[in-house]
Amino acid sequence: MSVQSVTDIRSPAGNRGAASAPVLATELLTVRFGGLAALSQVNFEVQRDEVRAIIGPNGAGKSTFFNCLTGVLRPTGGRILFNGEEITGLPPNMISQKGMARSYQITNIMPNATALENVRIAAQSRRHAWNIVKHHSEFPDINEKAETALESVGLLASAGELAANLSHGQQRNLEIGIALATEPTLLCLDEPTAGMSNTETDNAVELIRRVSTGKTLVMVEHDMQVVMELADRITVLHYGSILAEGTPDEIQQNPKVLEVYLKT
Repeated sequence: MSVQSVTDIRSPAGNRGAASAPVLATELLTVRFGGLAALSQVNFEVQRDEVRAIIGPNGAGKSTFFNCLTGVLRPTGGRILFNGEEITGLPPNMISQKGMARSYQITNIMPNATALENVRIAAQSRRHAWNIVKHHSEFPDINEKAETALESVGLLASAGELAANLSHGQQRNLEIGIALATEPTLLCLDEPTAGMSNTETDNAVELIRRVSTGKTLVMVEHDMQVVMELADRITVLHYGSILAEGTPDEIQQNPKVLEVYLKT
């Protein structure tokens, strides 16, 4: 991130998560790989309906933190609370059942399935136990939910297209559609604009702004323009600890944050 990226961008984002109990919280969250502390006693809270961005230099612990929150990685110590319930160490499928969904930095779709099939499987995982005997046509509510999710990300017209044939931007949008199909109350996006052109990034920002209405959103994102446009609050990680937290304006003016990014 350049100095200009930190200091010159202003955000129109509001303060939607100002006064409610945390939807997501960590208490002294710690992850060690041998003698290396990838995360060190991180205390973190996200309020209901808030858009929270997590940023930091390479190696700051962003991916480790995100993977802990979503059940991909089990922490060494500390707790993770979702809607007041401890979810520390639960696998991703159980966390999804509780109302948390995520996308991945590297596109994570089934390329040889259609866009509709990708989303329909996600919708069924949330609403019905998997049944290899029953055909999906026996679950009309699933088809409806899948089509609604595709429509929300602008892909209903491409429902019958193989995912592999979609453009990169459409594939990233499909991932968001897959996450939305599980009807989450908390949506976690990992580098949602990675690899996108400027036009695709602009479209993705509008999409994320639209689909996050009425939901809590946590995202890891490297594009500071995207962060400043979308985030209500920003958490800055550095060497596995929280360096700073605040609104976009506060983060842009924080001397510690400026120093960290000037050194990278």
